[in-house]
Amino acid sequence: MSEAIFLLGLSFLLVVVCLTILLLTAIPTFQELAKAANSIIRLADTLTRELPATLEAIRMTGLELSELSDELNQGAKNAGEAVKQVNEGIKGVRQGASNATIATKSAFAGIKAGLKSLGRPRRKKRSSSELYQENLRSGNLPAKDLDEEGDISNQDRLVTPDEMRSEGFMGDLTPEED
Repeated sequence: MSEAIFLLGLSFLLVVVCLTILLLTAIPTFQELAKAANSIIRLADTLTRELPATLEAIRMTGLELSELSDELNQGAKNAGEAVKQVNEGIKGVRQGASNATIATKSAFAGIKAGLKSLGRPRRKKRSSSELYQENLRSGNLPAKDLDEEGDISNQDRLVTPDEMRSEGFMGDLTPEED
C-alpha cells in the first residue's frame, strides 16, 4: 500500500506541476486577451462616434454624384441640341450660298444679254393689231382672201384684240360694215 500512496502522491505532484505550467502559460495569454478586449472597446467607441458622420458623408457624396450625372446628361442633351442648331445653320448658309450663286449667275446672264442688246439695232415697235394681221398672213388665211395691199377683205376680216378691247368685253365681236 505504501507503493499505492507513493504513486498517488506522485500523480498528485505531476497534476500540480502541470497545472502550474498551464497557469504560467495562461497568464500572458489572458493579458493579451485583456489588451485585445480593450482595443475592441476603443474601436467600438470610435465607430460609434465616427460612423454616423462617415455614413452621412457617403450618402451626401452619392447624392452629389447623382446630381452631377443629371447635370452631365442635361449638358449632353444641350450640346446635342446645339449641334443640331449648328447643322441647321450650316444647311441654311449652304442654301443661301446656293441661292446667291444662282442670283449672281442670273444677274451676269442679264447683264450679258443687256450688253448684247445694246449693240443690236433697235426694231420698230409694232402694235398688237399689226402682229395679229402678220400672224394671219403667215398661213392662217389663203392668199385669195387678202386684197392687193395684203390686208384681209372686209367680208372675211377677223376682229383684232384691240378692236375687242374697244368694243368692251360683252361687245359685238362681228365686224361692222362701212
